[in-house]
Amino acid sequence: MRSHKHSCHVPRETKTIKNRTFKAFDMTKEENEERLKRLKNIVLNLPEKPGSYQFYDDSHTIIYIGKAKNLKNRVSSYFHKEVDRFKTKVLVSKIWDISYTVVNTEEDALLLENSLIKKYNPRYNVLLKDGKTYPSICITKEYFPRVFKTRNINKKFGTYYGPYSHVTSMETILDLINKLYKPRTCRFPITKEGIEEKKYKPCLEFYIHNCDGPCIGKQSYEDYQEKIRQAREILKGNTREIRKMLYEQMAAKAAELKFEEAELLKRKYIMVDNFCSKSEVVSQTITDVDVFTIVDDDNRNNAYINYIHVKNGTINQSFTYEYKRKLEETDQELLLIAIPEIRDRFHSTAKEIIVPFEIEWKIKDATFFVPQRGDKKHLLELSEMNGKQYKFDRLKQSEKLNPEQKQTRLMKELMDKLKLKKLPYQIECFDNSNISGTDAVAACVVFKGMKPSKKDYRKYNIKTVTGPDDYASMQEVVRRRYSRMMEEGTSLPDLIITDGGKGQMDVVRQVVEFELGLEIPIAGLAKDDRHRTNELLYGWPPQVVGLKTDSELFHKLTQIQDEVHRFAISFHRDKRSKHALHSELDEIKGIGPKTKDALIRQFKTVKKIKEQDMNALTEVIGAAKAAILYNYFHEQGENLE
Repeated sequence: MRSHKHSCHVPRETKTIKNRTFKAFDMTKEENEERLKRLKNIVLNLPEKPGSYQFYDDSHTIIYIGKAKNLKNRVSSYFHKEVDRFKTKVLVSKIWDISYTVVNTEEDALLLENSLIKKYNPRYNVLLKDGKTYPSICITKEYFPRVFKTRNINKKFGTYYGPYSHVTSMETILDLINKLYKPRTCRFPITKEGIEEKKYKPCLEFYIHNCDGPCIGKQSYEDYQEKIRQAREILKGNTREIRKMLYEQMAAKAAELKFEEAELLKRKYIMVDNFCSKSEVVSQTITDVDVFTIVDDDNRNNAYINYIHVKNGTINQSFTYEYKRKLEETDQELLLIAIPEIRDRFHSTAKEIIVPFEIEWKIKDATFFVPQRGDKKHLLELSEMNGKQYKFDRLKQSEKLNPEQKQTRLMKELMDKLKLKKLPYQIECFDNSNISGTDAVAACVVFKGMKPSKKDYRKYNIKTVTGPDDYASMQEVVRRRYSRMMEEGTSLPDLIITDGGKGQMDVVRQVVEFELGLEIPIAGLAKDDRHRTNELLYGWPPQVVGLKTDSELFHKLTQIQDEVHRFAISFHRDKRSKHALHSELDEIKGIGPKTKDALIRQFKTVKKIKEQDMNALTEVIGAAKAAILYNYFHEQGENLE
C-alpha cells in the first residue's frame, strides 16, 4: 500500500491501494470478476469511521468523490448490494481503484468532499451549471479600492459579491454605494508615494462631485477605507446597521450645531432608508438565516436549487443554481452537496439553515431547521416559488430557441401520465356530427408531434347507421379507418382520443381490440354539466388521470378535441348546405350533376334559379335543358297557385 495525501484543513488518515491497469474494451469476464474481487477486498479493510472516498478509473483519474458517516458501510453498498440505478452500475463498471480519507466528524467529511470535488471536478459527481453570465460586484484590493460590476471572477484581484440573477437589483445597490460613498472610478494605479509626490491630477468626476479626490489628497486614506468598509456591509446585507449608524452620526452633528454636515448625513440616511423600504421585510426577529429549496425538472435530469439569505429581517440575496444529476441523486443528496458550496460562494456564516425536509447530516457551525408555520415557513415557500419561476423561465427560453423541445416535453409528460410503452407521436381523435340523425358525418384529426397534420385529416359520411346513434356511428368510422390502414400497411396511431367519456371509449375499444385485434391505447376527454372538458380518462375500466385543467398538457389535449369538433361541424355544415341547394334540382328529370353544378355556380341558390327567364338559363345550360328547367318551375308554380 502507498500513501496518498490530500490537502485539507481537517485531521485525517489517507490510504490508497494501487491496482494494475486494464482497458475496458479488452477486459474479459474473468478479468472483470478478478477486478471486482480485488475491489471488494479493499472495501473489507475500510475503517468504520466518517470520511471521504474516491473512485479511480483505469488511467488513475478520479471519477467520483463521495462522503460517508461510515466509510466501510457506504462504499460496500456499491459492491455488495443489487444496485438499482443504471448510472450507478455504469460507475461501478469503471472503478479500478479506491482511496479514502478518514476525518473526525461527519461535518468534516462534508467539507472535505466539497473541497475535493472543487479541486478534481470528477466525471460522475453532480455538475453545477454555473451562471457565469450573471454579474457580480467587485471591490478591488488596491490602495484605494474601486467598486464595479463584472462577469469575470479573479479572487486575486478583489472580493466578489454575488452573482446577481436580477441585474436591476444589483444596479440599485451599486447606485446606492456610488451616491453614499463616491468610490473612485478611474483605473490609475494610485499609490501613497504617488499622492505625496503629486503625480496625479483630478478628473471630471471630482469637479462634478462624484469623487472626493483621494488621488490628490482631498480625501484621507482612513476616510476612504471606512466608506469602503460600510459599502461591504451593504453588500453583505447589513443595511439596517448602516442606517442606524448614519442616524446616530446625524444626531451628533446636529447636537454640535454642525447643521451642514448633519444635512449631508440626513440625505444619506434617507437614501439608505428608501433602499431598505424597497427590500422585502420578512420579520424583525429573523436576524441571519439561509434558506434552501430544490425543484426538479420534468425528467429529473436537472434540479434547480434556490438560495435566499435573510439579514436583519430583510432578504438581501436570492439566487437559483442549476445542478445536473450524474448518478440519479435524490433531492436530499443533491441539496446536501449544494448547501456547503453555495454558502461558501456567498461567504455565509448563518447559524440556521432552513430546508424543506429533514437532512440526516450535520454541517459545521450551523443547524438545519424545517419550519411548519410562521415567517420561516413563508420564507421556505418564497424560496420554492423563486426556484419554480427560474425553472419556468429556463424552459421557456430553451423552447423559444428550440420549438421542438416543447412538443417532445408534452409527449413525454403524456406518456408518463398514461404509462404508455412509447412516445405518443401520432395521436388521432374522432367526433360525430348530425342533427336528428340527418346528414350524419364523422371526422378524424391527426396530430403528429403534438402539431396538427392536416394532410392526414379524414371526413366520413355515415353509411350503415340510421337515426341519431353516436355510438354506432363511431364504431363504423373507427372500423373503416383502421381496417383500411391495416390493408394499406399505413402506420397506426400511438394513441386514440375519443371526444367523450366512458361510453365512447368502450365502443371504440370493442372495435379496435376485439374486432381488429389491435393494441392501440385509448383515452377519453369527458365534459362537465356545462359542456366544458374537465377530465382525462384512461385504462379499463376508465379512470380519471391526475392532470390539472390549467396545465399546458391539458390545454394541448383540449386543443385536439376542439380541432376535431371544428372539423366535424364544418364538414356537417357543408353537407347540409349542399343538400339544401341541390335537393329540389335532384327531382328534375333531365338535369344531371354537371348541369346542377353549373347552375349553382352561376346563380348560387335554387330561389334565384327559379327567378331566371329562358334567355338567362339558355346562356348557362343550353336551350334544351333550359326549357326543361323553365317548364318544371313554371308548371309547378301554376299547380301551387
